[in-house]
Amino acid sequence: MTVLERIKEVSKLRGYNLTKVNEMAHLGKNTIYSWKTKEPSHNNVQAVADVLGVSVDYLLGNTDEMHSNKKDDKKIADLKDIMKEFEIVQFDGKTIPEEDLLVIERIIKGLIDDQY
Repeated sequence: MTVLERIKEVSKLRGYNLTKVNEMAHLGKNTIYSWKTKEPSHNNVQAVADVLGVSVDYLLGNTDEMHSNKKDDKKIADLKDIMKEFEIVQFDGKTIPEEDLLVIERIIKGLIDDQY
């Protein structure tokens, strides 16, 4: 899988299109799309990885673990652990689907980013 394909995949999971990711990473117009034929710079890949909450190694295909290197993600991971510890994995008697947990995670990450 190419860098562009991984970015598309994670962007979709996070609820973003590539144009939005490009904008959030403060890249030039259509920079991410250009990676279909060009090699991206490390700084640009890092910016996209930060926006998507994954490591550069994941985007480059060096690992299949999506974990970010950002310290704020530790707070999110802690929150997920707390939710599991207190068995907050259900709502109204039904298990919360993984995609909904990802949305909750994205909302929390946005709140953390707004505070710092």
